[in-house]
Amino acid sequence: MAVTVENTDDLTRAPGASVTPDTLPNDLDITDLVVGGGAEATHRDTVQVQYEGKLVSNSTEFDSSWRRGGTPVEFPLGQVIDGFKLGISGMREGGRRILVVPPHQGYGPQGAGGVIPPNAHLVFVVDLVKVN
Repeated sequence: MAVTVENTDDLTRAPGASVTPDTLPNDLDITDLVVGGGAEATHRDTVQVQYEGKLVSNSTEFDSSWRRGGTPVEFPLGQVIDGFKLGISGMREGGRRILVVPPHQGYGPQGAGGVIPPNAHLVFVVDLVKVN
């Protein structure tokens, strides 16, 4: 599977990811585009992130903090899908990371909110803004 990111390193702008599905990972796949230098996130932290989420099957964007006003979203890592919790844990503030999330670490057979189909592989490009 190939993930192309238009903007790899300017964290003031949306990443602009596109996905070409071929071989899908069985487990979470993590690629750092920018390694941050700030505090390191753990699964016990509350974090502020900017992100873009796309379906691997057709590269359709299903959610983006960038498109909803560009304001970072804050949440406790312990209360999100495993792909986010595991994928952001270990990341440092100021970093940008690609997460390829298989269904069992995402929304599984139930999907989510009518926008994520059952058993969907997902791609997120995540910027870690702050660790609280």
